[in-house]
Amino acid sequence: MEFKAHNYQKNAIDFVVRTPYCALFLDMGCGKSVITLTALRSLKQDYLDVRKILVIAPKSVALNTWGAECAKWDHLGDLKVSLIMGEAWKRKDAIWRDADIYVTNRENTVWLVSQFVDLDSRRLKVAWPFDCVVLDESTSFKNFQSKRWKALSLVRPFIRRMVELTGTPAPNGLMDLWPQIRLLDGGERLGKHIGPYRDTYFR
Repeated sequence: MEFKAHNYQKNAIDFVVRTPYCALFLDMGCGKSVITLTALRSLKQDYLDVRKILVIAPKSVALNTWGAECAKWDHLGDLKVSLIMGEAWKRKDAIWRDADIYVTNRENTVWLVSQFVDLDSRRLKVAWPFDCVVLDESTSFKNFQSKRWKALSLVRPFIRRMVELTGTPAPNGLMDLWPQIRLLDGGERLGKHIGPYRDTYFR
């Protein structure tokens, strides 16, 4: 199927291409997946700016959306997708398969990071291969005390591009924003620690 982008989608694609660490806070049905894939395909094939792209998503979305989007749209048909899900041996095999997009569910985040980092010593065991990470439903990382947030933050210095996607960036209030934005910019906008964020913006 031919993808005919609306103006807001063209703007969003351009925004992702121009902005190494960005978030698309768009409502459901606005085409966040095809926007992101279109931008990343351009970055990979036209600009040679990304090599391996990791998508972390809710389980059903990981299983049913990202591969299907690549198969649905003509301009994305040449992207190869590897699904890092299922039994441990299947996940390990999928990590090293030749592909453009690697998709896993959010529950596998800690396991995936542990393949490259010793979580106790916080030291690399082997080089982190994913230079671009997409968080589909970034509110899965709204709790900075969660194991998945802490695990991803360990490899954040090795991620050259990150895209966060959600239609509800602050489902329980604006306090939910800090962990998501902290992963994006390392604390540039909202501070490196949650305490000063609370003190500055909340009473």
